[in-house]
Amino acid sequence: PAVTERVRRLEEAGVIEGYAARVNPAAAGYPISALIGITVQQSAKAKFLKLLGTIGEVLECHHVTGADSYVIRLVATSVADLERLIQRINLYGETRTSIVMSTPLTARALERPHANRPGSTGKR
Repeated sequence: PAVTERVRRLEEAGVIEGYAARVNPAAAGYPISALIGITVQQSAKAKFLKLLGTIGEVLECHHVTGADSYVIRLVATSVADLERLIQRINLYGETRTSIVMSTPLTARALERPHANRPGSTGKR
């Protein structure tokens, strides 16, 4: 009960946003993972984001600083499939693609900052 109540409070506060299964893309038929950086003109951003929402292989899209306006993480069934996806995305700007060779560190659970960790606020 105490744990259930704490989880409920964290959900209500927006700290816990949801629950999901961790799926191995290669085992699900997507052996190719890639990161695509793209610079999109301001006038095309809404259409670009709408397009990404229609591409099931797009797993994440981050609005970033630097040379690119967005970095996209996607999966593909083959290099030919990746090329097809890049061609669709290329309609909105110049892309730079990196194929993921391996992932030595996968997504992990976020821990609360502690006083002894570098960069922490020291609050618990």
